[in-house]
Amino acid sequence: MELDKMDENDWKYHGEGNKSLVVSHLQHCKVLRLLKFPSEDSAHTRQTAEQAFRHIPNIVDYSKYVMKPLLGEKYVHSGEVVKLPLDFVRQLSLKVQQERPELRCDKVMDTFSGCGLCLPNLTQLPLHHLRDHSPPICVEIKPKCGFLPFSRHITKECKRKVCRFCMHQHYKLANGKWKRLSRYCPLDLFSGSKQRMYVALKNLLEEPQNNLKIFKGGELIFSCKDDAKQQPELNDLIQHLRPYFPHSNSLYNGHQPGKAVLNEFIQVICSALLSGGDSNRSGEPRKVHLSESRPHCEASPFPRDLLRNGNHGLPKDSVLAKILQVQMLDNLDIEGIYPLYKRVEQYLEEFPRERNRLQIDGPYNESFMDTVKNCPTEDDGSVEYAVGKVHQYRVAMTAKDCSVMITFAPCEEDEEHQLNLEKPRFTYSVSILDLDPKPYEGIPHQYKLDTKIVNYYLRSTQAPPPSSLYKERQDCTLLFHAV
Repeated sequence: MELDKMDENDWKYHGEGNKSLVVSHLQHCKVLRLLKFPSEDSAHTRQTAEQAFRHIPNIVDYSKYVMKPLLGEKYVHSGEVVKLPLDFVRQLSLKVQQERPELRCDKVMDTFSGCGLCLPNLTQLPLHHLRDHSPPICVEIKPKCGFLPFSRHITKECKRKVCRFCMHQHYKLANGKWKRLSRYCPLDLFSGSKQRMYVALKNLLEEPQNNLKIFKGGELIFSCKDDAKQQPELNDLIQHLRPYFPHSNSLYNGHQPGKAVLNEFIQVICSALLSGGDSNRSGEPRKVHLSESRPHCEASPFPRDLLRNGNHGLPKDSVLAKILQVQMLDNLDIEGIYPLYKRVEQYLEEFPRERNRLQIDGPYNESFMDTVKNCPTEDDGSVEYAVGKVHQYRVAMTAKDCSVMITFAPCEEDEEHQLNLEKPRFTYSVSILDLDPKPYEGIPHQYKLDTKIVNYYLRSTQAPPPSSLYKERQDCTLLFHAV
């Protein structure tokens, strides 16, 4: 990519999150990620540029030195920092503006720094993998937290029984974020049980919210609608998927062929999520089990009577096992972390110059990683212990908010990286993205949000009081007369 010959017409809008916007190249398998700022900050050009120059290199370093060692070399693509011509960035901003969703337009793209992040386009596969030029299908899942907290600091017992995602649904519904509750439960996806994973993925397809997107040839074909009242059209998705599963019409004896297509599609996703370094070797793959946490969420729609089949666990090198292990660095819960955060704050008030030594704002390097890995297990009352646990919590929060990209396409029988299915055969890749550092300053917000979510869940799920009709008639006596 020749940076001095950049042309905005070679790029198209790809998508955006809360803090950045992504464009993809029309020919090359590359994307550019650019920061966004609130519209009112656009007057402060110098500050926003400086912020970008700090933040983008931090994203790369955090990915390279922290998340890649924890999650695995094969899953994480750190990308590289690029300095783009300002004229190109301004023209690109004008070009993509008309394609942006209205709800995202409260922020503007950074056109002042020219600092961007260049990454591989994970919705695509290298051309030599493709058979019959079939465009690859890419499934992007934001799985969220896959375990129930087990910390002794927890004050509300419901947190040990109902997962954060399921509780948060009630709060989001009440605040108008969504119009319908999602029946997806992360604990089912992380269970390693194909039955439970199937149910989780089926529920994601029925109500994707921000947790599922599907691309075909790099184009978004299925996601939550901008208008939350509208549900995505599953029949349209089935039509896109039908050519990839040609023998599905013979299943169900010709009845419900659409159901057969979705069934096979879900099986492909499950196989990719469970595949790992050990899966192609002889013998059973090693499994990761959750010994400290109850493996089932009480709000999950999965039938209780089927849970007797046991806790299956995840293959040790599978993408979900890697993510779960990093999530579980949060072994104190936000209720245990918040007092440690206050300890650090109190220390920094007395010794503000210590902020750099404690790496509160980075740099994210081997030294930061050593603090995360070697934090003592017992609290000795020191600020070093508090900082270590806070850093561990921040890393765990990144893993709780990451996305998994599964990209697959039909392939020949001798192709590498094949999914173990009878027919059809697919070549595939699995990657983890959205691995930005979580801000230290966000901990008070997380603490308040946790309290709101739990309290609202407890209020909204309390059993209704007995009806007045029952109260009035509870002393009635039935008299039976012989006939």
